[in-house]
Amino acid sequence: MQREPAYGAVDVHYPEAGGAVAALVIAADPAFAAIRAEHVATVAEVAAYRPGAFFARELPAMRAVLAAAGPLHLLVIDGYVDLDPHGRPGLGAHAHAEFAVPVIGVAKTAFRDATHAVEVRRGAATRPLYVTAAGLPVERAAALVRAMAGPYRLPDALRRVDALSRGRS
Repeated sequence: MQREPAYGAVDVHYPEAGGAVAALVIAADPAFAAIRAEHVATVAEVAAYRPGAFFARELPAMRAVLAAAGPLHLLVIDGYVDLDPHGRPGLGAHAHAEFAVPVIGVAKTAFRDATHAVEVRRGAATRPLYVTAAGLPVERAAALVRAMAGPYRLPDALRRVDALSRGRS
């Protein structure tokens, strides 16, 4: 029996009390037109923040929430896949390697060395999003981000996982 394709978007929040809360939404299409499942996982302890090693802090929480998801065809993260045009791995590259799924990174701010990121403008926004990818061409990733559901600069799926990870319904 073949499974229906599953597309996920994930985000992690760090409450002041400590630990991490990861949220995941799953849709049947890469536009995330209709969310079919939402998952939240809490991790009691996380690694301290270290510049250049953000993945070490994020991946355990992502592992916890993705464990409930089953196989995904694509994962969208809030952040960069690669940190520079030479392929220095960011969170998305580590997620791609660990979860063996194509990853699209959607960053809200420009990273000085990420000159390879594709700028995507959505809705009426004048400020771009910065899109990077692993496991699919970055131009395809940018087109998918442009087509994602929602009228705002940030796609609805990423807005939703941010709200869920922060405990907002």
